[in-house]
Amino acid sequence: MAKRNFHITQGQERELQQAFETTKDGVTRTRIQAVRMYGSQYKVAEIQRLTGCSRSSLMGWCRSYREQGIDGLCDHRIGGNRAKLSAQQLEEVRERLLMYSPRDILGSQTQTATGQHWTVEDLAQVVHRWYGITWDSRTSYHSLFAGCGFTYQRTEKVYRSRRERDVAEFEAQVEKN
Repeated sequence: MAKRNFHITQGQERELQQAFETTKDGVTRTRIQAVRMYGSQYKVAEIQRLTGCSRSSLMGWCRSYREQGIDGLCDHRIGGNRAKLSAQQLEEVRERLLMYSPRDILGSQTQTATGQHWTVEDLAQVVHRWYGITWDSRTSYHSLFAGCGFTYQRTEKVYRSRRERDVAEFEAQVEKN
């Protein structure tokens, strides 16, 4: 079994304990507690059981503490959804979607027969055209619709290949018979 190289001094233990007591962020508190326990020679299995962390996370936190001190244990994640559009761009999209129909912008390349209602595919086309941005997930487009104040509607049950003239001729033929 490998010998543990990570030890903390009495001063470091007091520093970690004080940081643990004053920190309100739960993720950071867990990291501080895990590093303090590891440096105080607790067994890794016991630390994992008490904190719910993996061994690799624990070793990474110890390395961060050794290199950066308490600041290395703080949760530096920014959060959010890594938005590709700024708040101003989102407002522009909202205004454009309300002002124009898909047919106004895309012409005959719309996903519905009439081109009057926005679809995810239409939204993807215009966002790419306006801002050069695409998302891999349809959920991102649904979120964009929701952020713009749009709600889900059932799609039209009309085939794109349907020709109105042929339909009118067929209906006239049915009426004659």
